[in-house]
Amino acid sequence: MLFPLPERPESSAGAWRWDRAEGRHLALIGPSGEVWRFRCARGLDHAYFHPLGTIDGRVLTADHPPDHVWHHGLWFSWKTIDKINYWEVEAETGRPAGRTSWKPARIQTRKDGSARVTLALDYRPAGAPKPVLTERRTLEISAPGPDGGYAIDWKCDFRAAKDLVLDRTPLLGEPDGRVNGGYAGLALRLSGGLEDLRLMTDQGPAPEFQSDRYRGRHIGLDYSGLAGGEPAGIAILDHPSNPRSPVAWYVVHTKVMSFLNPALLSPAPLPLRAGARTTLRYRILVHPGRWDAARLKAESARFARIR
Repeated sequence: MLFPLPERPESSAGAWRWDRAEGRHLALIGPSGEVWRFRCARGLDHAYFHPLGTIDGRVLTADHPPDHVWHHGLWFSWKTIDKINYWEVEAETGRPAGRTSWKPARIQTRKDGSARVTLALDYRPAGAPKPVLTERRTLEISAPGPDGGYAIDWKCDFRAAKDLVLDRTPLLGEPDGRVNGGYAGLALRLSGGLEDLRLMTDQGPAPEFQSDRYRGRHIGLDYSGLAGGEPAGIAILDHPSNPRSPVAWYVVHTKVMSFLNPALLSPAPLPLRAGARTTLRYRILVHPGRWDAARLKAESARFARIR
């Protein structure tokens, strides 16, 4: 196991089974149906998790919603590399101008409902013969605990194949800045069916949103709501070894969109020299109930001990 995950009593192994199609997907199925599914079929714009849900069958994420069809549950995408867009799809092709591709995933499943997924990815402009950036991604998914919670440790090891600049939509106050500037990287799109959504930081409830957005710096955030009338949420933790940690978050909360992103590029673009390496680590925790600041701090401290 790459990272020790939160200490939880062992789950009942007989409660879980795997739905697996080589080169296409891996899903954990529980007594109430699908708990989570990782999608990695060739031809997708991004490899991603959807649904992420509770063990009693409540779905917490959204996939290709009509307002942003390039949003996919829990996924990772750079916004631009050398001004080429890897995030949104083009109207002419239905795909991004910058292509993210990967070799078939290496998957290890365990009887207790935990799994490990490893991917080798590359990033290149459409039609380019060579990648500009490569990545080794390791996803360690814990077994659900007795409370129904589970964790995903997400690690990305990047290597620049040439001098390049990782960039984002400019922020207000910058040339051509926009109110929605700054996002890139790991992203979470929550289900539109969640009610009474609340954003919790490690310092307490998030203050009032400005233009439906929140941009504080934190070691972790938790977004929770009522799903089927019962509270549940998803927290994302930023590892202190990450560049620019604690990260500047980009959070959206509108009538149609709830979005969470540890936006490491928000303060400024990130140039990388040819051969340079950089690593990103995050922990995603899917849980029942509402979390407070104390719980976020405790989980963040546990994650920070991993080296």
